[in-house]
Amino acid sequence: MSTRTPSPPSSAFMLICLLHSVIALSSGAFMMFRMKEIYTFTHGIETATKLLGSTPHDQLLIRTSDSFSGLLLFAIGFLLFMVSFVEDMDFQSFFAKGCTFLHVFMAVWRFWFERRVEDLAWDSVRQTVGDILLALSWVFFLVYSWGEKYD
Repeated sequence: MSTRTPSPPSSAFMLICLLHSVIALSSGAFMMFRMKEIYTFTHGIETATKLLGSTPHDQLLIRTSDSFSGLLLFAIGFLLFMVSFVEDMDFQSFFAKGCTFLHVFMAVWRFWFERRVEDLAWDSVRQTVGDILLALSWVFFLVYSWGEKYD
């Protein structure tokens, strides 16, 4: 009867989770409370005015949608913070693979659908590159942990 000794936890997993957590928490907070300023800063005044809606009803719907999206992103950041303290290597590997899949799927979605929206088309390339870079951070963790496993 052999017992498998668990691998030591990886500090790279904690570092990547905390980095992604800070990004998600700050982005979520900005989306909930400062979306008008973010639209103006990232898209310019003219496009920001279009994105914020033309009627009071549209503006309310868009603000509500942005607030809920920000709240979801904030919750994801909090979840990433909690997950960063998990020390099970099998879970870390599974979680990294899932995050990689989500980031790649988001990049594909942006490439196929978001670039077709005229006011967002120029920004979708930057966001797609960001999604790919976030996915690569998880791929690098998987390669690093695979190397640690066989050392």
